[in-house]
Amino acid sequence: MSRNVLLIEDNPDLLHLLPLHLQDLNCHVEAARDGMTGLQKALTGRHDLIILDLMLPRIDGVELCQRVRRERISTPILMLTSKSSEQDRVLGLDVGADDYVTKPFSLRELLARVKAILRRQDLYQTGQSEVGSILSLGPMVINADERSLELSGKAIELTAKEFDLLHYFARHPNRVYTRAQLLDAVWGYDHDGYEHTVNSHINRLRAKIERNPRHPDIIVTVWGVGYKLGVETGS
Repeated sequence: MSRNVLLIEDNPDLLHLLPLHLQDLNCHVEAARDGMTGLQKALTGRHDLIILDLMLPRIDGVELCQRVRRERISTPILMLTSKSSEQDRVLGLDVGADDYVTKPFSLRELLARVKAILRRQDLYQTGQSEVGSILSLGPMVINADERSLELSGKAIELTAKEFDLLHYFARHPNRVYTRAQLLDAVWGYDHDGYEHTVNSHINRLRAKIERNPRHPDIIVTVWGVGYKLGVETGS
């Protein structure tokens, strides 16, 4: 099954090299060399994955990501950044990126991330779930087939990875997970130093579903261990 990937990158070497290797994963790659052109392509919503450089001409990756999410487009975004500081990496996740890779990176690592993202999408699209497609959790109703969430009867927009994370908690109620376990299960890899990916997505989820994100009662912190779902499934 061919997948459509949008590559937004201004480095000529990567614009040449990445499509060649992504084609080996049966991906059709559409490229954009600047943020404005990339934004116009991203807003069509016709891609299975967006690979987005942080530093771009005209519009940078942070603003682009924000504007895509503002339009409620949930396409997974893998951000590429040459900035190695923790603050820059967390910023990318906080504005809606699903994952990040820090330059310089190995092609093997990047392709592993791409495969993990696409594999998770395939699992949901083919309905491979350990439980029913509709789960009730307190005030929430999660529909795995439609990848939708209702909270007290109101539709809540989630990014692809936010939904994957919440759905994983819902499939395994009352179980406590470490950040490393969540990385492995939801992102498809376990890599030292990427626990902030989990932290950022937990924070974004809480901002959308908790009555008081500072005192959450749905996704609960188990101090010294990790996180668990704090409500019971109803079906």
